[in-house]
Amino acid sequence: MSLELTHLSTIVRAPLVDRDGGRIGRVQDLIIRVGTAAHPPVTGLVVRIGGRDLFVAISKVASIGPRRVVFSAERVDLRKFERRPGELLLAQDLLARHLINLVRGRLITANEIELANGELGWEVVGVDPGRRPLLRRLMPGRLSERVQPKHLVDWESIEPFVSHVPTARLRIPYRKLARLHPAQIADLVEAASHEEGEEIIEAVGADRELEADVFEELDVEHQAEFVNSRSDVEAARLMSRMAADEAADLISQVDQERRASVLELLPESQRLKVKHLLSYHPDTAGGVMSPDFVLVTFDSTVADALDAIRQSHASPENLHVVFVLDEQEKVAGHVTVVDLIRSNPSAAVQTIVRPNTATVAVDHDLDQVARKMSDFNLTVLPVVDRTSGHVLGIITIDDVIDVLLPQGWRRDFATHEEGAS
Repeated sequence: MSLELTHLSTIVRAPLVDRDGGRIGRVQDLIIRVGTAAHPPVTGLVVRIGGRDLFVAISKVASIGPRRVVFSAERVDLRKFERRPGELLLAQDLLARHLINLVRGRLITANEIELANGELGWEVVGVDPGRRPLLRRLMPGRLSERVQPKHLVDWESIEPFVSHVPTARLRIPYRKLARLHPAQIADLVEAASHEEGEEIIEAVGADRELEADVFEELDVEHQAEFVNSRSDVEAARLMSRMAADEAADLISQVDQERRASVLELLPESQRLKVKHLLSYHPDTAGGVMSPDFVLVTFDSTVADALDAIRQSHASPENLHVVFVLDEQEKVAGHVTVVDLIRSNPSAAVQTIVRPNTATVAVDHDLDQVARKMSDFNLTVLPVVDRTSGHVLGIITIDDVIDVLLPQGWRRDFATHEEGAS
């Protein structure tokens, strides 16, 4: 059986009355305890009586209805209300504020908070992020109560921001954010205020790898905003876990006077890769390539190539193609991971190699890179030294898309998608 919803906006500022209807005070807010149940229970009310904000336990409330709350006890405890750890005030802390929709990976605004009286008592069941609550407030009396949520978001799908309530001693649980893709988390950070973004970054910081993945997905503006607020040691720790090409992009956002210090704090292998990438113009193949890839020689076996993939620390998108070198250490062709898996481990790579792999020179511009990848239907393209022909790095299709699409495209798309839903 579905529960009857009660809108928070019809309770806040409502009179608190005794059983005979005599006025006692006015409801200022409702108190919930989060983290103990899927739907947070209402533990009490903040009621203004005689100019003081007092606590009224939910056990002393006979009924909560639109426009009126009935007090059931004989007397009111006159002690001043003080928030306890784990408690949030629905109107003050959550209403009209951003919340995270964990199902869609989007920020929503709590235009209304919906409550219901279930088997275990009063609880928060969901949030209405639509426009109907605004319409409800414009309608007179009981007519407004007929306006029900069109798209109620269940509280189980929601995570509130709580850093603005330090006395609550709450934080966003890392495990909830970890359900999302790093790109979705980055979208949240970009759509949030700086304080909210910091709260998200702090939460994912419980997993250093996820934190690095999220930073890789952030736009340049937000990367600079967050990395420049960190110490050199913290910035270096973050960059040490990022792909070298992403770390090079990020360190270029660090204040000029700090770059050398941060670079020196990187592990040696990462530092050398980053310094090498920084020597190229950012709008060339060298400026966007990754130095992490797998090469094998022409006389290698399939088993050798698979072992090279297993031992590589490159990201997965860099490993689905293995490049094959000839006697002059130039690219002779490539094999895909699928080719390798389907072949006999003892077979020579040269028996399954796909010859005539396209390449680009390290100084080619990004338009040339995009045309080459389009002409040859490639998702991975090797970047070579113009003189020696040796492979210096690779470019993946996502690198090209990220650079060629206009800045802020993902945020604009997310806004359009949300508005169309």
